[in-house]
Amino acid sequence: MMVNRELRVQKIRDGVVIDHLRAGTALKILEMLGITGKEGYIITIAMNVPSQKLGTKDIIKIEGRYLSPSEVSKIALIAPRATLNIIKDYQVMKKERLTLPDEIVGIIRCSNPTCITNHEPQIQSKFRVVSREPLKIKCEYCETVMGQEEIAKRLS
Repeated sequence: MMVNRELRVQKIRDGVVIDHLRAGTALKILEMLGITGKEGYIITIAMNVPSQKLGTKDIIKIEGRYLSPSEVSKIALIAPRATLNIIKDYQVMKKERLTLPDEIVGIIRCSNPTCITNHEPQIQSKFRVVSREPLKIKCEYCETVMGQEEIAKRLS
């Protein structure tokens, strides 16, 4: 006899739900946000969850914390198809699909060790998106092109 069992994840009262993350990226996003688990937030992570759109996906729920615009931009670089849900009093107050801007300023370090942005702290890095699928960005100063994996390593 087959028993249908379903595991339900509790709704959060106030905070954010980051959904439609590429499978395997949830832990990198938490690391990038500086979330270790010691802050006291209730965090739910679901990895490799079946998804009709993506095949499999990751989901992160963070209760009691919201994201800054800079943090949202960093997430968009790692997971450009992610959805961000703002939750207040158990209700979705805002749902937005993350979009990658055409220009990325000050949140990624250039991979070229001789780039001026790596030697002059007053000069912010500046990249242009040259391809969204697969993601590739180009440094405005030295013209170094970086792909998804390098970008994830170089987030400031």
